[in-house]
Amino acid sequence: MTSCEITVHNRQRKVRFNLAWLKEFALKALPECAAHPVKPKAVLLQLPAVEVSIVSDTVIADVHRRFMQIEGPTDVITFEHGEILISAETAKRQARSYAQKLETEVGLYIIHGLLHLNGFDDIKPADAAKMHRLQDRLLKKLL
Repeated sequence: MTSCEITVHNRQRKVRFNLAWLKEFALKALPECAAHPVKPKAVLLQLPAVEVSIVSDTVIADVHRRFMQIEGPTDVITFEHGEILISAETAKRQARSYAQKLETEVGLYIIHGLLHLNGFDDIKPADAAKMHRLQDRLLKKLL
């Protein structure tokens, strides 16, 4: 298993949520996601730490444009050095759209980012479907 640590930080002020619950969720999600590596040398297994930062749509849109050349906000961006950025505002909109708690939506994004660090990709439809099935299964298990 991994000796990686995970931290969760709220770096925005627009959306209120239960940060303590998300920190606890992330601690449980890390070993569950690490147990499903796509490749033997997946980045997650090599990282000393993962930092999850919950940011505003403005911040994530800037990162989206600068690093991926895509305009507008997105839900989650994962960097191979172990940083996961999550948009609180996008999570709030999506949670409302799917009639679920905000914390559940953010938890899903944490799992999604951890699976990316563990070698999962969602560019091709077949890979995306495989990743989404696993993240949904892990979310249900962890709730």
